Amino acid sequence: MGILGGMRPVQSPKVTIVFPAHNEVDDLERAIEETEDYLFGINQDFEIIIAEDGSKDGTGEIARRIADSNRFVKLMHHEERLGRGRALSEAFRESEGLILVYMDVDLSTEIRYLEPLIGAITEGYDVATGSRTHPRSRVHRSLTRTISSLIYNSLVRLLLGSNIKDHQCGFKAFNRESLFKLLDKVNAKHWFWDTEILVLAQLMRLRIKVIPIIWREGPKTKVNLVKDFFEMGNQLLRLYWRINIKKGHENKHSV
Repeated sequence: MGILGGMRPVQSPKVTIVFPAHNEVDDLERAIEETEDYLFGINQDFEIIIAEDGSKDGTGEIARRIADSNRFVKLMHHEERLGRGRALSEAFRESEGLILVYMDVDLSTEIRYLEPLIGAITEGYDVATGSRTHPRSRVHRSLTRTISSLIYNSLVRLLLGSNIKDHQCGFKAFNRESLFKLLDKVNAKHWFWDTEILVLAQLMRLRIKVIPIIWREGPKTKVNLVKDFFEMGNQLLRLYWRINIKKGHENKHSV
């Protein structure tokens, strides 16, 4: 499992990689190994946190075995599912890195884009996000998911005034201080967490860099297009109300 022995130059700043893991028994071990090897290859000081979220397929047992045998890996295990967003927030709060990253366990974004993602934060950006709609990105996914993503992101841009074209790519990095300014403001517990983070970051005028990537749809996506689309639509309207209606109402009564 990666390179555990020998001397390794300590780099600054330290990077935390978080893998949100729910029923990832087939992919978790490979994801840890490939990520660890890549980070060693670029001489990056790092830790990896597995945010194991109420899995029922044995993912928890594999995650425990990896964490027990690998000093670079930590496990945050939850018996009951918190939701992807809450699991990410809790993992980041337990992290040590100054650059905080999360990635999908299926490594749908090619691992070689991790270096420019980290590099954007080192350059001074508050947030860096992979984008499947970037002109230089290469994306392999079904027509159904392409259309649903286009509709969803168009609604986010229309209703919430976002300048970003891909909010849900599971490949993002943050400056630690900047992310912690956002975490207490985020209400989303599951998939909408990604969108809410980016929308709030723009409202706070944080610096965001969009990274072109190569992205391939995994064979066992966790996204339920119908159920999750309506749930995220509901979350979108709630955030719209919170940003526009509630804020306007509070400002009116504060005058």
